[in-house]
Amino acid sequence: MDFEELLKLIKEELIRVLGESYAEYKEEAKEDIDAFLESSKVKLERWTHLLVSTELTVKDYEWLVKSQKDILVLEALYAAGASKRRLGHLKNKIIKTVVDTVIRVVL
Repeated sequence: MDFEELLKLIKEELIRVLGESYAEYKEEAKEDIDAFLESSKVKLERWTHLLVSTELTVKDYEWLVKSQKDILVLEALYAAGASKRRLGHLKNKIIKTVVDTVIRVVL
């Protein structure tokens, strides 16, 4: 498994998902996605390898990815005017997209 390719696919999926809800904030969304993926990259790579090697269950993997929710700040979207409530829903959507994409590709 090439993790860099997987990360690229995750980013594409996240941009697509954000484009559906936040088309008017597309550039800001890209900035936030890049920041989140960069700050989570090492952990996501380690957890994904553990998932592939069956040392983690899907449930454990999902829990670990959800633990990254606090570092998912979405500053650019907030500064551009998105409400805190809407951003909360978006964070959940981002986490779900990351988990679903990884599971679809590696399992």
